[in-house]
Amino acid sequence: MAISRKLKAYLDKNKIKYIKKRHEEVYTAQEVAHAQHVPGQFMAKSVIVRVDAKMVIFVMPAHMLINMPRLKKMTGAKILRLATEKEFKDLFPGCDIGAMPPFGNLYGLPVCADKTLTEDKYIVFNAGSHKDTIKMKYNDFAKLVQPKVAPFAQLVPAGR
Repeated sequence: MAISRKLKAYLDKNKIKYIKKRHEEVYTAQEVAHAQHVPGQFMAKSVIVRVDAKMVIFVMPAHMLINMPRLKKMTGAKILRLATEKEFKDLFPGCDIGAMPPFGNLYGLPVCADKTLTEDKYIVFNAGSHKDTIKMKYNDFAKLVQPKVAPFAQLVPAGR
């Protein structure tokens, strides 16, 4: 699969400058960052979390993970857990499972971005496939997606 047509059309319609790149097929955000020669802090990964009865996209740098106790407290959720692929695979038509872009507004899902992303000039993210990425200014992403911004991520502990 290539770059999501829906995403490309949306970026073009909004006259957003972006760079699309291709790389060998990889599956984790850290592998994508390595394949693209991008520091993990600039590679934005999308993690789908079930917050009570709804799905939410949480976007954070590749070298971080969600601090679930902090997120549970922040959201006030009774039930908070990572969504399974089976639960979200049909929510992103035209995208490979696990390679969805962080544009929840295109798929009817709320988006929350970790505060650390706001400190960077640009982000790189999966563009709907395990071989394609898009690089764009974080401010353009924020303008289009209007994510809720909160400090929910933490560095991956050493040895993980």
